[in-house]
Amino acid sequence: MRVLTDSRFVNWFTPALIITLLLACSICRVTAAEKPDVPGKPGPAATDDSREAGNWSSFRNGKLQQGIAESTLPAELELLWQHSSSDGIASTAAIVGDRVYMAGLNGYVECLELKTGKPIWKYRSIENPDPKEFAPGFKASPLVTANGVYLGDEDGIFHAIDLTTGKKLWQFKTDAEIISSANITADGKLLFGSYDNSLYCLNEKDGSLIWRFETDGYVNCSPAIVENFTFVTGCDEQLRIIDIATGKQHSIMPLATYLIASPALMGDTLYVGTYASEIIAVNWKDLKVEWRFKDPKKEFPYHSSAAITNEYVVAGGRDKQVHCVERKTGKSVWDFGTRGRVDSSPVILGNRVFIGSSDDNLYELDLKTGKTNWKKNLGDDITASPAIGSGHLIIGTESRNGALYCFGKK
Repeated sequence: MRVLTDSRFVNWFTPALIITLLLACSICRVTAAEKPDVPGKPGPAATDDSREAGNWSSFRNGKLQQGIAESTLPAELELLWQHSSSDGIASTAAIVGDRVYMAGLNGYVECLELKTGKPIWKYRSIENPDPKEFAPGFKASPLVTANGVYLGDEDGIFHAIDLTTGKKLWQFKTDAEIISSANITADGKLLFGSYDNSLYCLNEKDGSLIWRFETDGYVNCSPAIVENFTFVTGCDEQLRIIDIATGKQHSIMPLATYLIASPALMGDTLYVGTYASEIIAVNWKDLKVEWRFKDPKKEFPYHSSAAITNEYVVAGGRDKQVHCVERKTGKSVWDFGTRGRVDSSPVILGNRVFIGSSDDNLYELDLKTGKTNWKKNLGDDITASPAIGSGHLIIGTESRNGALYCFGKK
């Protein structure tokens, strides 16, 4: 089973869900069309200075992992191109300038022209030249900086790749699979988790180990960064707050549930969906749960990482729904039903929400009402999350006939 996030067990779970858990843990244009979508009144708490206007450079686009796009999109999306990828794509692409960076389950990282989908370079997770030789795949999403492309693979190797040539810069070996997508501090510290129960901090320049923090369970999530802290949530049912400078645990809070989804942060509050069928808001400074949201009719876990604005928290669930709740209270605003589980993590652009589903559809929903503005059937399971940058939306599908799709304006 491919565990994403982005991304488990309490004693009252149903037997079916326990089985699922055990499997998971074993593993308008300046016409209307082109007018930028800008949130109504962005307050200071929503600011993430690591987001670059026009780019989508990491799994959730910024240190706070809020899932917010800083770009434009046409009012009506059109399919511009698609790029085939054997075994499919489970990770989120990166868009930086006029290039797209994608990582496939076939063990390749590829750089493509954004406008055409034309290949620029291709990097393989192993250096064996025989294309028939198994290469460990990539479930983690690429992080792109001015210095390189960074991500881990299914064999536990963390890769640094040259932006221009696609050649190896360096590699770092962990002791187990890496699903966690990397995040980076302003001074070049790379942070990511591994299934060897550890959070790692590496030097971006040469891959040297700065510190390793060991937990009591797999680390699925991608680490958010705020002030001088990062966060570990995973299979040991704890929220751990780690001092980035020292690699030491600053504080810890029991959550009584596993987490696959990655946390999103705003101010002093962390928002995340759990395996206990809840979305929770946690004050990470006071170590208190501010609110819990749970669908009264269904009990399914969250693999989808939340997107947050000043007003709303949006996340997909394995109950085949997309949920929107009030950020300050956790009160339900709307639910949108699909015909498949929603492991894809939503992206918010102004008043538009984009998300994929295992029913093969890419959806655009209205942020305030949850109504469908647009949808496109891509013919394959969508567990990857959208990336929005440079006026384009990019998303991959997960199957042996999988592909990367680019939407924009013709």
